[in-house]
Amino acid sequence: MFATIVVWAGSWVAMKWVVPYIGPFDFVAVRYLSGSAVLFALLAMLRRPLSMPSWGLTLCTGLTQTAAFQFCVQTALVTGAVGTVSLLAYTMPFWVVVFAWALLGDKPGPRHFAGFFLAGAGLVCFIAPWGGMGDIAAVLLAAGGGLCWGLGTVLSKRMFNRHAPDLMTFTAWQMLMGGAASVPVALWAPQAPVQWTWQLGAGMLYIVLIATAAGWLLWLSVVRRVPASIAGLSSLGVPVMATLLAWLMLGERPAAAEIGGMALILAGLWVVSGVGRKPA
Repeated sequence: MFATIVVWAGSWVAMKWVVPYIGPFDFVAVRYLSGSAVLFALLAMLRRPLSMPSWGLTLCTGLTQTAAFQFCVQTALVTGAVGTVSLLAYTMPFWVVVFAWALLGDKPGPRHFAGFFLAGAGLVCFIAPWGGMGDIAAVLLAAGGGLCWGLGTVLSKRMFNRHAPDLMTFTAWQMLMGGAASVPVALWAPQAPVQWTWQLGAGMLYIVLIATAAGWLLWLSVVRRVPASIAGLSSLGVPVMATLLAWLMLGERPAAAEIGGMALILAGLWVVSGVGRKPA
């Protein structure tokens, strides 16, 4: 768990680091096409199944939790701070509740609504309307990234319920489809040209090999070994660690309102996760 938190928290700093050298659409294409290639190579070496699961759900998952999610957060990082963007992206569990209700029939209970109230108060602290709204575009993009990730998570749940695919195989295919779908956008959308520098090379090496390929393997290892509620709770350490790393490495010191907003959102996520609730 700790390794997963550190690896994914470091990826947020690395993503912010490469922002000046590569456009957000080019970044998504390079990250996920390269990451899927690494996973497919591992699948071949480990002699795991390579056949693609249901192509429809796999494509929808790749478009939402891979392409759209990364487009939103990488664009938000152009002007937004790492701590703010990462924490808003990790509102994903709230969106999972909403989409699971709509698509899977899982009706939320009182603890979910209590969590929504706390998280909403935290989002208000981040947006800080009393200070002129701040960088509202970055806030909305980051929250939109969490929404896309939440939808992709529910689509993944439907995939596992209906087809029970191999975890690594499904991850590789949805990454490939999300990366492939981003190529036309990267080619046609206006963005700054790629600057091939050592900073970009080092950042992408970390993001592709460690954060994308190894990070997913670490996460799947955690999911296999502990209950889902504990695994979900462990992910909440990522934006907190990312904020601390950005403070130390990028000088992005969070304001008092942002610290308060972080505390409220984490409290809301804790309530929604049902930690400490006895099983029925």
